[in-house]
Amino acid sequence: MKQPSPFVIGGIAVLAALGGGYWIGRSSHGDVQPPVATGRTMERQILFYQNPDATPDYSPVPKRDVQGRDYTPVYADPDPNPVPATKPQEHGKILYYRNPMGLPDRSPVPKQDSMGMDYVPVYEGDDNGTTIRISPEKVQKLGVRTETARMNTLTRSVRAVGSVQIDERNLHVVTAKFEGYIERLHVNQTGQMVRRGQPLMEVYSPDLVLAEQEYQVAMTGAQALNQASRDAQESARSLAEGALTRLRNLDVSAAQIERLRQGGAASRTLTLAAPASGIVVEKRAIQGMRFMPGEMLYQIADLSRIWVVADVFEQDLAQVRVGLTAKASFDALPGSSFTGKVTFISPFVTPETRTVKVRIELLNPDGRLKPALYGTVDLASPVADRPVLTIPDSAILDSGTRQTVLVERGDGLYEPREVKVGTRAGGLIEVRDGVAEGEKVVVRANFLIDAESNLRAALQSFHSH
Repeated sequence: MKQPSPFVIGGIAVLAALGGGYWIGRSSHGDVQPPVATGRTMERQILFYQNPDATPDYSPVPKRDVQGRDYTPVYADPDPNPVPATKPQEHGKILYYRNPMGLPDRSPVPKQDSMGMDYVPVYEGDDNGTTIRISPEKVQKLGVRTETARMNTLTRSVRAVGSVQIDERNLHVVTAKFEGYIERLHVNQTGQMVRRGQPLMEVYSPDLVLAEQEYQVAMTGAQALNQASRDAQESARSLAEGALTRLRNLDVSAAQIERLRQGGAASRTLTLAAPASGIVVEKRAIQGMRFMPGEMLYQIADLSRIWVVADVFEQDLAQVRVGLTAKASFDALPGSSFTGKVTFISPFVTPETRTVKVRIELLNPDGRLKPALYGTVDLASPVADRPVLTIPDSAILDSGTRQTVLVERGDGLYEPREVKVGTRAGGLIEVRDGVAEGEKVVVRANFLIDAESNLRAALQSFHSH
C-alpha cells in the first residue's frame, strides 16, 4: 500500500489547528450556543434517595417509607430549571423590636443582646411577634401533642419492698390450764380450717374430774342446809360458789356446768374448742400425749386481714405517715393489686439497711395473700392539701434560669410563655403563673418547635442587615 507523503500529513495538521482556533474564538464571543437536547429532557444523574422528611436515612435505590411516601432523589448536578427567586416581602411600619432568641424582651429602638445579635423588628400585620405558625402537615410530621392545664392534687409516690405477715391480733393459741392427757383429736393436721367453737380435742385430767366432784358435793350440801341456820347456809353457798369459780377458771363450758347443776355425773373428759375461726398454722397436739398447764397445743391464725411490712428508706420517711393509702402488688399474683392503709411506722431504723419498718393493713377475704409472700408497695403521699393547677412536666422548656411553655392558640399558632412553676410530682408540675386552667400546652415536639422559632428569629436578624 502507498504511504501518504509528509507534505500531505503536514497540510492536514495545519488545517486542523486553524479550524480549532476559529471555533474557540467564536465561542468566546458568544456566537456558539451550547448543545440543546431535542425530543426529550436531558437525563440527570441520581446519586441516591433521601427520606422525604429529610432525616439522615438514605437508599441507593428507589423505596418508600412506612407511610407509603416515595424517597426524594438527590442529583449530582443542580436543577437546570431553578425556581426564580421571589420578590422580597414588603414590610409595613415597625412596631417594636423583640429578642432574637424568642425571650420576652422588647425594645422600641434597635439594639443588640448580650451576644451581639440584633433584635428582630416586628411589623404591622404580623402576629404578636412571639407566636409561631406551623402548617397542619408539619404538625403531623413533628408529632405535636397537647394537654390541657387542669386542677389536680399532686401526689408523690414512695416505693418500697415488703412481705406479707400474719396480723398479730388475729393469732390465737390453744392451751390448757390444767395437767392432762389427750384422749382424742378432732383436728389432726396443720393447715386445716376451723370455725369458732369447733371441737379440737377431748382431754382427761384428774384435777378437772376432782373439781367437778367438789362442785357437786358443794351444791348437794347447800341444798341439804336449806333449813339450817343462816351462817351454815352462807358457808355452804360460799363453798359452792368457790367450786363453780374453779370450774370456770379451768375453761369448763357453761353447758357442762349446767349439766352438773342439774345433778348429772362428773364427766371424765373435757372438750377443748377453737377460740376463733381460721387456719391451723401450728399443731403440737398428738393423740395420747400428756400436756402441762400453759403448754401450746394449737396455733390458729385468721388470715382474712393481714399485714404487709415494708422497708422504707430513711430519706423517704418524711413523706410517709399513718393513714396513707398504699397499693401492694406481688409477682406471684400478676395483674392484681391490693389497697390498704398505713397503720404503724416503726420508731427504729434498721442500721444494716438504713430502712424503717412500715406496716400496711390489707383485707384478704379470699385468702390469696399468703404469709411471707414478697411484693412491692406504692405509698401515695399528697404534696399539698388542696388541688393546684398542673400540666405535664414534659411541657416545660427549661433554660436553667427561666421556664417556658408553648400554648396552642388554634389555627396552627403556638405562643411561647414564661411560667412560674412549683412542685413536681407524678409526671405533673404545678403552674403558679403564666397559664390559665383549660389552656392547651404542647407536651410533645415542643423542643423542635422552640428550635425552629429561634432559628427563624436568627434568620430574621441576619436579613435585617
